[in-house]
Amino acid sequence: MSNVASPSTLQHAIPSYLPADNLGPWGIYLQQVDRVTPYLGSLARWVETLKRPKRALIVDVPIQMDDGRIAHFEGYRVQHNTSRGPGKGGVRFHQDVTLSEVMALSAWMSVKNAAVNVPYGGAKGGIRVDPRKLSSGELERLTRRYTSEIGIIIGPNKDIPAPDVNTNAQIMAWMMDTYSMNEGSTATGVVTGKPIALGGSLGRREATGRGVFVVGSEAARNLGIDVKGARVVVQGFGNVGSVAAKLFHDAGAKVIAVQDHKGIVFNGNGLDVDALIKHVDHNGSVAGFAAEAVSQDDFWALDCEFLIPAALEGQITAKNAPHIKAKIVVEGANGPTTPEADDILRDRGILVCPDVIANAGGVTVSYFEWVQDFSSFFWTEDEINQRLVRIMQDAFRGVWQVAQDNKVTLRTAAFIIACTRILQARQERGLYP
Repeated sequence: MSNVASPSTLQHAIPSYLPADNLGPWGIYLQQVDRVTPYLGSLARWVETLKRPKRALIVDVPIQMDDGRIAHFEGYRVQHNTSRGPGKGGVRFHQDVTLSEVMALSAWMSVKNAAVNVPYGGAKGGIRVDPRKLSSGELERLTRRYTSEIGIIIGPNKDIPAPDVNTNAQIMAWMMDTYSMNEGSTATGVVTGKPIALGGSLGRREATGRGVFVVGSEAARNLGIDVKGARVVVQGFGNVGSVAAKLFHDAGAKVIAVQDHKGIVFNGNGLDVDALIKHVDHNGSVAGFAAEAVSQDDFWALDCEFLIPAALEGQITAKNAPHIKAKIVVEGANGPTTPEADDILRDRGILVCPDVIANAGGVTVSYFEWVQDFSSFFWTEDEINQRLVRIMQDAFRGVWQVAQDNKVTLRTAAFIIACTRILQARQERGLYP
């Protein structure tokens, strides 16, 4: 792709409903768009499309608590772009969810879906709630009320939610049932990440972590690093981090350190990943596992070949990036590296496999689930994994080539590919009315 100059002045699109001096994650996304604009050629005239969400819905979610009180929760569903297909993105339940965060996550979903070339736009949702403080009944009522409130903009051909932070297959089952009851028909394709009995896909739970492993392995191959014997450090040991750790372990790598919300465990000779997974399943955290403890600062400075941030956004910052000793950072989480940290890692020669490629395994298998639901024909797990590996490898190799051709980071290369696809679709569709 040719490097065509961007417009002389790049103007941030600052929505009136966000404070201009505190854009949060949305501000990070805008910086990323600015970095890629010079590479968009004639499509740059449409770049403002990327800087504005198509639709942002804020909903009040009132429910009756078990003690009879009426509690109100704030919910969001943002559709960033639907030029290439229906919106697609997860729903998170977290006490710190903000509109800025959901906007940014929806935009990154637009980029992610386009980068791996699945026919979706980007969307995201969330509720400001600590689900650990709710009973099962309260959680179900919250989920169903939220689904009813956002039902005006979701649907199998409009916007398809999926699991994210603190949401799972059961939450998706409640969402699917609520939407279906409101529609008067069973709509299995309205969400993905469902239980298998309700049209879920084999391999979906492991898909994001598997994608992290595939992308990390491809990056290592390009750098001449053997996965066997390589040292792996994982931040976050939920669905993504634990699966990625298990796959690296099974490939002969040594997972030497794992951090989660309650602790850090370390073993220079490699942790027993299978035992650690069982420990976390039983205790809810890596804390208490038989291993050495290291400090937060020492965790980021561990010598390793792979560092996998698989927790929340904004974890690798200008403060800890100068101390990171990994050769490859594989972003299992969404937005774990700040732009300032990105520059530091680039200047230090550390390869960053960006989230929009590295953790796209989940949405790829969500796409498979959606296709299977529409056709009512379901594939074997081996077929799903083979298709996933092929798509992830092809996507990474395309990003690698664009990065080499333009002498840019893998993140910028992924944005070049994705934004070109999004804006080309927007241009060819035109404006109506």
